[in-house]
Amino acid sequence: MTITTTKAPDRTRTLPRRTGKAAGQRLRTLGLYVLAILVGLGAWQLVAMEYGPSLVASPRETLSAAGELAADGTLGNSIVASSRRILIGWGLGVLVGAPVGLLIGQIRIVRQLLEPYTEFFRFIPPVAFVTLAVVWLGIGETSKVVLIFYTAVFIVTLNTSAGVMAVNESKVRAAASLGASRSQILRRVVLPATVPYIFTGARLAMGNCFLTIVSAEIVAAQVGLGSLIWTSRNYGRIDWVFVGIITLGVLGLVYDRVLRLIASRVLYKYGVKA
Repeated sequence: MTITTTKAPDRTRTLPRRTGKAAGQRLRTLGLYVLAILVGLGAWQLVAMEYGPSLVASPRETLSAAGELAADGTLGNSIVASSRRILIGWGLGVLVGAPVGLLIGQIRIVRQLLEPYTEFFRFIPPVAFVTLAVVWLGIGETSKVVLIFYTAVFIVTLNTSAGVMAVNESKVRAAASLGASRSQILRRVVLPATVPYIFTGARLAMGNCFLTIVSAEIVAAQVGLGSLIWTSRNYGRIDWVFVGIITLGVLGLVYDRVLRLIASRVLYKYGVKA
């Protein structure tokens, strides 16, 4: 009688290969990012050399201006002021828009009552309300936060309601046939399927909030990145304008990355692939 044994695969040999492959992919991605930035800086430098500092500030001039603005506190104060307004208005928009979107998607009568308003106001840009916001609410923080909130709330509401209405009806019926209540269906079936739509709406709203903050601060703010850009224009400091624009882009990139990281953690918790 012959007994054959099958040797178990040695998983310890495949683990370093996978780890090395992942590390290689990260290095390759990092290298492509660095290459793209260097190409962009080179193109920027060529354009600056072609048109001169009166029209286009070079990377070195922009960096020098950033150091100048950072030294006297102008840049830091502008970043803090704009970030505070964006995060408060955007956060309120998400907190209001997500529940309203869930109600619109789940309850027909709520959808019929609110849909005319959401469809009407989402086509009016926040810039159109800047003057009214200043007249009604003054030039303080409230007017700018309300404009940011207005920017975010309809985007989050529409994306959330679209996610609710995209839920597979068979899953809802299956849960109901197993005895799940309406609140349980909402928590266990609808919400996990809608979370990706909520985060997508939140990311889109964040991008639009950056568009709104510049207009709001140009009209009614003494401190902020929008105010910095406008004031720099009045003084003829093109390099300061470039600092404000680039700072907006960097802030937006950072906030979006943080939001994507949070989204991946939350989606993993709900068992949804990011």
